[in-house]
Amino acid sequence: MSGSKRGPKGGSRPADVGNSSSLYERYKDALRRGHVAALRGRNDAAIEAYSEAASIAPDRSLPHASIGGILVKMGRLPEAVPAYERALELAPRDETALRGIAEALARLDRRADAAGALDRLADALEAGGRLADATDAARRGLELAESPERRTRVGAFAERLGTAPAGDEAAQRALAQATRVLELPPAEPVEPEIAPEPVGTPAVATAPEPDVLPEPEPEPEPEVAPAAEAEPEPEPVVEPKADIEAATAEQELEPEAAAVAPEEPPAPEPAGLGIALGAAAEAHLYAGELTEAHAGLLAAARAHRRAGRLVAAVDACDLAIGLAPADPDLHLLLAELYLDHGWRTLATDKLLLLGRIAELDEDRATRDRLCSLVTERLADEPRLVELCA
Repeated sequence: MSGSKRGPKGGSRPADVGNSSSLYERYKDALRRGHVAALRGRNDAAIEAYSEAASIAPDRSLPHASIGGILVKMGRLPEAVPAYERALELAPRDETALRGIAEALARLDRRADAAGALDRLADALEAGGRLADATDAARRGLELAESPERRTRVGAFAERLGTAPAGDEAAQRALAQATRVLELPPAEPVEPEIAPEPVGTPAVATAPEPDVLPEPEPEPEPEVAPAAEAEPEPEPVVEPKADIEAATAEQELEPEAAAVAPEEPPAPEPAGLGIALGAAAEAHLYAGELTEAHAGLLAAARAHRRAGRLVAAVDACDLAIGLAPADPDLHLLLAELYLDHGWRTLATDKLLLLGRIAELDEDRATRDRLCSLVTERLADEPRLVELCA
């Protein structure tokens, strides 16, 4: 039969259905490899995988936006701009591409062009009902390039935010920042040296792609101190006087109060446990027992974290990445360690990438655990909240 293939039970299906399914699987696989490479910091490999995805699905904006994000992370800003422009030709309201090109242009000191991209981002966010995020984008555009139109628009956004519920923390924060900028005297308008050329096609309402890669923000990678942990740290010594006072205070409690008194938090775990677990994991590694080595490194990282040795915990995770780069347990633990350090940007980028991989793999369990961490520690990060919505 022309144009059809026989099915396994004698049925038929159009030939292009099988071809489309195969292409989509190849596209997903290339994206997955790009995300994993990006998680590992293998930027060249990530660009290669994303380029492959773009060649398989030339109508998708995501691979081009992803390439732009990696190039920004590598400091190759002039190359990142065309990648983002290509993404915007395909999806004029792609939030990732608009944020990314605005960042790249601002860092290239093309402030008026960056403000124009932020104006378009504010349009897209407002159309999506995200008023607080739209206000932030418009306010940032005003900071980059003063104009009466931008000032008026930020003022209109701020007025609308003023009616938001008192418990809307994102709205209150955006309102406070917008008010601060509006109270400053107008700056001299910034004129572009060369009239900006239109990027892509006129803005048309399009549905966002389901697996958008977050744009990496410039943040210096933390320097990890050399591991020199030959001896475990001594446990803190409690003075006898403190013991006596604690016992006396407990005796003075009423029976009912003593029954419900909160328990004392457990003492930090001795550092020696993490060191011992790490040594055992390295022994497995040298013996070629990679599964045992990976599990041991994760156990060592968790023990170091419980003992408050965050640098040693990150070191153990970095070793484990080489053994199982796509292990969700490992990346969730790293995100928690980044948050413990105060590195919110690194944690956010890692969780966004991990979330996209979970979507591609239809891994509901990883997504649920990721969103639980977001709810607990990053509930004010709009991109992660949207991912978990």
